[in-house]
Amino acid sequence: MAEGKTAFVLAGGGSLGAVQVGMLKALSQAGIVPDLVVGASVGAINAAYYAAAPDADGVARLERIWLGLRRTDIFPLSTRLTLLGLLGRRDFFALPGRLHDLIAAQLPYRNLEDAALPCHVVATDALNGKEIILSSGEASQALLASAAIPAVFPAVVIGNRPLMDGGIASHTPISAAVALGATHVVILPTGTPCALQAPPHGALAIALHAINLLAMRQLLADVDRFAERCELLALPPLCPLAVNTFDFSHTAELIARAEASAVHCLRDGLAGLKVGHTRRLLVPHSHRAGHG
Repeated sequence: MAEGKTAFVLAGGGSLGAVQVGMLKALSQAGIVPDLVVGASVGAINAAYYAAAPDADGVARLERIWLGLRRTDIFPLSTRLTLLGLLGRRDFFALPGRLHDLIAAQLPYRNLEDAALPCHVVATDALNGKEIILSSGEASQALLASAAIPAVFPAVVIGNRPLMDGGIASHTPISAAVALGATHVVILPTGTPCALQAPPHGALAIALHAINLLAMRQLLADVDRFAERCELLALPPLCPLAVNTFDFSHTAELIARAEASAVHCLRDGLAGLKVGHTRRLLVPHSHRAGHG
C-alpha cells in the first residue's frame, strides 16, 4: 500500500452496485486494503458491508447478499403509495422497510464506528443540498439516508436534519475522502450504460437512469477538481454495458465481468489504476447496435 492514507470511494448507481462487488473481490485477491471507505447511495451500503470484514470472506458474504437481491427488495412500490404521491398526500412513492430489514439482518454491527474498517457514509441535506458525512451513529439509519432517492423514499431525519440520497450532493464522494485526510483515492464507479438501444421502461427506471447519467458527469468534474489535491486512481467501469440501474436480473454477470476487468488492471498493483488510463471509459459515450 502506498504511503499516506488510502480511501476506497464507492459511487452510487442502483443495481449497478453489483459491479463494485466484483471490483472488491479483485482488490481483495490483490491484497489491497484501504485505510478507510467512503460511499454514497448504494455505494454506501456496499462500503458498510465491506467495512465489516475487509477480506475475501467479507466480500464473499456481500456477493451472496447481492446474488439474492430482487428489485422488489429495494423498490417495493405499491399502488396506494404511488397514488398518494401523485395526489400530493405523500412526498414519496415507497417505504424503505424491506431495505431496512435487509440491512438490520445482514450488517454485523450496529453503529458505524463499530466497523472493522473506518466507514463514512455520505448523505445530502434535504434543505440546502450540502454534503453530509456520517461517521458514527446507527449504521442502518445512515445507510437509509444515503439511499433515500428523492420522491422514491422519504427523507431520513438524523440529528434534526432531513437527509436524502448522498448521490445528489456527491455521487462519487471524492470530496469527502479528501476532507477525511485521504491522500490516495481509489474510485469504484458503478458506470453508466453505454450500449442501451432504447431508454429504460417505466417512470422510476428512466428517472434513475437520468440521475446516473448526471452523476457520471459530476464524477468527471470532481476528478478534474481534485486531481492536484490527491492521487486519484479509478477502476474501469464496464464497457460495453447494456444494463440499466433499475434492472437487478444481471447481478451475477456484472460481478463476474467487473472482477475479471479489475484483475486485469491490477496486474501491476495500484499503478495500473491511474485515472488517465480509465478516463476514456468515464467519459459519456455510446455504442451502436452491432458495434463493440
